[in-house]
This record gives sequence, C-alpha cells and structure tokens, in this order.
Amino acid sequence: MSEINLYGVYVPVLLLQAAVAYLVFSFSNRWVDRLNHQGWILYPNIFYLCWYFVCLCAIHYLYLLCFAA
Repeated sequence: MSEINLYGVYVPVLLLQAAVAYLVFSFSNRWVDRLNHQGWILYPNIFYLCWYFVCLCAIHYLYLLCFAA
C-alpha cells in the first residue's frame, strides 16, 4: 500500500479513496433513497453499508487501473 506525503504528513491512499467513495456514495444516495421509499430495499441500513463498500471497491479498482505499476 502506498502513501502520499502532504506537507510532512503521510496519508494512506486508502484514506483518500475512502473519502472519494463517500462523496460518490453521498451523490448516489439520492437515487438509492428513491428505491428505499418505493419499498425495494428490505433492510436499508445494511444495504447502505454494502452500497458504500461497493463504491469503495469501485474507486479502489479505478485506482489500480490508473496508477498501479
């Protein structure tokens, strides 16, 4: 796992990916809330956790495609 040096503070790349995944999750959550209100989601809290994990895996996969050697 790699790290980025920001003014002497080493920040793990996964932390930055988690922040970007949270932004993607927040913007896509509007669409998912519509599914919740229509009754398509049985357990919303578990679904939101899994949806965030899917967003995180997608961001990490894009990172691996773009920056992995």
